Amino acid sequence: MTRKTPVKFVVCVSNNGYPEALELRKLYRVLPDAKAAQVGFIRVIDESDEDYLYPKSLFAAVRLTPPIRRALAAT
Repeated sequence: MTRKTPVKFVVCVSNNGYPEALELRKLYRVLPDAKAAQVGFIRVIDESDEDYLYPKSLFAAVRLTPPIRRALAAT
């Protein structure tokens, strides 16, 4: 049996250098990317509805309850 990776979200705390792509205080879905994480980046689905790498320092992790996480992941 394989275990699904939980859907993760972050909130944008700075959009310096990316004002068109990132909205302050907005939740963004994070996609797993181990190589990016090793160099301080995370992969998020941004305002273009595509996934891109951004510096991890632009975001803060958020803890969501499972029902909220499922609801957001479904959209």
